[in-house]
Amino acid sequence: MKKMKTILATLVVLLISTISLQAQNQRFGYVDTDYILKNIPEYNDAQEELNNLSQKWEKEVKGLFDKVEEMYKAYQTESVLLPEDLKRKREDEIVQKEKAAKDLQMKYFGPEGDLFKKRNELVQPIQEKVFNAIKEIAETRNYAFVFDKASGATMLYASDKFDISDDVLDEIGNVMQTVRREDRNK
Repeated sequence: MKKMKTILATLVVLLISTISLQAQNQRFGYVDTDYILKNIPEYNDAQEELNNLSQKWEKEVKGLFDKVEEMYKAYQTESVLLPEDLKRKREDEIVQKEKAAKDLQMKYFGPEGDLFKKRNELVQPIQEKVFNAIKEIAETRNYAFVFDKASGATMLYASDKFDISDDVLDEIGNVMQTVRREDRNK
C-alpha cells in the first residue's frame, strides 16, 4: 500500500512537471483589430459605403414616419368634424402608413435586413482575411494564444514585443491592399 502511494505521488509530480514545462514553452501574442482594420483601405471604403447607405435609408424611413405624424395631426384637428365612417377610414390609413414605415425600417435595419446583408457582403470577406492571417502567423510562429486587444478581452498588461498586428497587416498585404508599415496610424 505504501509502495502504491509512492508510485502515485511520483506520477503526480511527473505530470505536474510535464504540464509546467509545456506551459513555459507556450507563446502568447495579441492583435488590435481596430488598428488592423483602420489600415486596410478596402475596409474603410466598405464602412463609408455602409454609412452612406444607412443615412440614405434612415432619411427615407424618417420621411415615412414624418408623413404618419403629419396625417395623425391632421386627423386630430379634423376628427371632431368627421363622421364615424370617415374617422375609421382615416385611422386605418394612418395605421397602414405607420405599418409601411415600420416594415421598411425592418427591411433596411432589421436583424436580417438589407444593411446587415450589405455589411456581410462588404466586411465579412475582409474579416475572414484578417482571421486567416492571424491564424497563419499563430501557426507558423507557434503561438498558443492570440488575444484581440480591441474586442474588450481583459488584458492588464501587454508588451509591445508581442503585438503582431503589423505582422497581420503584412500577411494580409499578400492578398489585398493595406497601408504600408511606415504610413500606418497607431
